[in-house]
Amino acid sequence: MTIEVIVTSVEDAIAAARGGAHRLEVVRELDRGGLTPPATLVCEIQRAVPLPLRVMVRESDGFGRGTPDEGLRMADAAAAFDALGVDGVVVGWTRGSQIDDDMLARVLEAAPSLRATFHHAFDALPDPAAAFDALKRHRQIDRVLTRGGPGAWPSRCVTLTRYARWARPEIALLPGGGVDIEALRALAGCAAVTEAHVGRAARVRQAADAPVSADLVRGLVRACS
Repeated sequence: MTIEVIVTSVEDAIAAARGGAHRLEVVRELDRGGLTPPATLVCEIQRAVPLPLRVMVRESDGFGRGTPDEGLRMADAAAAFDALGVDGVVVGWTRGSQIDDDMLARVLEAAPSLRATFHHAFDALPDPAAAFDALKRHRQIDRVLTRGGPGAWPSRCVTLTRYARWARPEIALLPGGGVDIEALRALAGCAAVTEAHVGRAARVRQAADAPVSADLVRGLVRACS
């Protein structure tokens, strides 16, 4: 299983790589769900580790588009990450109970060579099947980050299997949200997924403001091998 680890610094990235992470999501302010990191940080991480990077593009709390200035900054950030040649961006906006297609298209058009993960905004949408259909119209979207609903991970795996039928073949599922060793053991037996997204479980004390631990990442990778 591919393990993606959230990082907020070069030190985090080096620790995650040493622990065996397969891909990194680069953000700032993890305690706010992750916001757009500086392009300079992304460039430094590229130089420090050989792993593929998915980079957050999000300027404020929640899943709305924010102010017009925020929209401009997000498009500019996406263009900068495209110029750096990262693996992809992490995006997601809603308007009411629908995907904000206009904002999504605007940011993706600014980074035409990049693939994209649609993040936890997906879990705020009331009709997952319709959401997958809408996301397939944006050809750069190749992953959806989702909790797979409430409850214990075995029951979430049932939901993820249903989601996979709607998502394939264009979109892969990236389970995330409280993923720890127990979750990874459950996900390892779920044929619908081949990846997982880890945040606090890779950090000392599982705290958002603590550093990533190579030993914790190593244990997470081992749990699903």
